[in-house]
Amino acid sequence: MKQMLDELHKLTERIERPLKLMEVCGTHTVEIFRHGVRDVIPKTISLLSGPGCPVCVTSVRDVDTAIAIAKIPGLVLATFGDMMRVPGGQGSLIDARSLGADVRVLYSPMDALNLATEDPGREVVFFATGFETTSPLIAATIIEAEKRCLRNFTVFSAHKLVPPALTALLESPDVQVDGFILPGHVSAIIGKRPYEHVPQRYGKPSVITGFEAQDIVQGILMIVRQIASGKHSVENQYGRVVRDEGNPKAVKILNRVFEPADAQWRGIGMIPDSGLKLRKEYAICDAVSRFNPAVIDAPEPELCA
Repeated sequence: MKQMLDELHKLTERIERPLKLMEVCGTHTVEIFRHGVRDVIPKTISLLSGPGCPVCVTSVRDVDTAIAIAKIPGLVLATFGDMMRVPGGQGSLIDARSLGADVRVLYSPMDALNLATEDPGREVVFFATGFETTSPLIAATIIEAEKRCLRNFTVFSAHKLVPPALTALLESPDVQVDGFILPGHVSAIIGKRPYEHVPQRYGKPSVITGFEAQDIVQGILMIVRQIASGKHSVENQYGRVVRDEGNPKAVKILNRVFEPADAQWRGIGMIPDSGLKLRKEYAICDAVSRFNPAVIDAPEPELCA
């Protein structure tokens, strides 16, 4: 660690200007704080937090849509626990549950599928959120529902994709960054290739990085080395977990069930092709198409809240 920090300080002295790096992943944000990374890296390096929390960027409309579905009599809406308190324009899912909606916290979409299997007379909807890390699991669950010939299980997809969000940030004149600390978990699924446009089109060094203190410092060092050399690429610091090609099997399952769609991000706005919708072959599993919930338009916040 000391050797890396010494090199990092020497390189920043040579660069002679402040650097702004963005950690895309919310887990990196937490670990940077927990490990005190800002206290040991050069003061000329600023670390900015990116849109790396799928819960935080879930739009008001998506939350309100989930609430509207949950209010349908006799229906169960299941989701991950961290979605329960996310505010919409009409309250939150925990508010809806307190008013009588059957909203359940489950640890896996397969739990929701099993619930639908055990009670075939009751509609079960899974409110699916997350980045590329969780979407293959949702896709696999939908494939399993098809195998079981279940007609009472549907999904409301509010998934988000990371690379289009990076494009949106880089196209914004309000965002000025010198490089990206790329997410480890997402990259374990998608690999390096989906990020290649970041250095090639925008000239921004990018490094897939792990979550230990040494990983983060090394990832920052690799970015700064690129800046110092003037050669920009996507590098993989987290090679013990992330393969350059990602997880092709998971990506194949994801692409079999979902296709990209425009999506609203809380605090950011509409980003083209940054969400996932069900392909027409799996439209029977689309909760919004099946139930056509009535959703009252509410303003989206300008900031994440």
